[in-house]
Amino acid sequence: MITVLDPTFDEDPTTFELPARPSTLVGATVGIISNGKQGTRPFFAHLDRLLRHEWGVAEVVHRTKSNYSAPAEAELINESADWAVMFAGLGD
Repeated sequence: MITVLDPTFDEDPTTFELPARPSTLVGATVGIISNGKQGTRPFFAHLDRLLRHEWGVAEVVHRTKSNYSAPAEAELINESADWAVMFAGLGD
């Protein structure tokens, strides 16, 4: 017998409207959320440089989730509301 597991998340999937995209990143605060694995470090360091030097971003906030395989913590999600743009990534 084969058991198939369903990995979907069942908690009330409410619909939402996507926010408007910023017209520019000049002077903006951009967030980067890492899963904490070592492979994200060089990628996000390079992305940080590009954002600052090529796109005129004023601040890049780096955060790391406490558990690489779980969703980001509520505090982290709440903090990200202040960012113009957010990048999330994983790496090994």
